[in-house]
Parts: sequence; structure tokens; C-alpha cells
Amino acid sequence: MSLIWFHRLLISTAIVFCVGFAAWEIFAFRQTGSAWLLLFALLFLGAAAALAIYLRNLRRVLGYERDEKAAGGDRTS
Repeated sequence: MSLIWFHRLLISTAIVFCVGFAAWEIFAFRQTGSAWLLLFALLFLGAAAALAIYLRNLRRVLGYERDEKAAGGDRTS
């Protein structure tokens, strides 16, 4: 198991947590009407979106696309 695989798992878990917490805050907002709860829900949805974008572009962030182009390979794994 590589460290990159574990990093992907960790980021995926963080995305699930952020979405779950945002859903919990939205449910609490519907019960109480507190604007703070809605703000927290929106912040955690934004964090989930940012982590999803990061996860999608992880190979580029870590520099694997540059290495593959320099080596002349076209691996997609």
C-alpha cells in the first residue's frame, strides 16, 4: 500500500466528514433558525468542495504529470 493511496483515503474520509457535518448543521438550522448553523454548513460544504478539487487534481499537485511527460510515458494509473 503506497502513501499516496493512504492520502487519497484520508482526503476522501475528510470529504465525507465535511458533507456529513454540513448536513447535520443544516438539519439543526431547520430546527432552530440560527444563522450561525447555516454559516457553518456553508463553510463545511465549501471545505468539502475544495478537498474534492484537491483530490481530483492530486497527481498534478504532486508532480506526477510532469514526470510522466518528461519520461515520455502515458500511464494513467
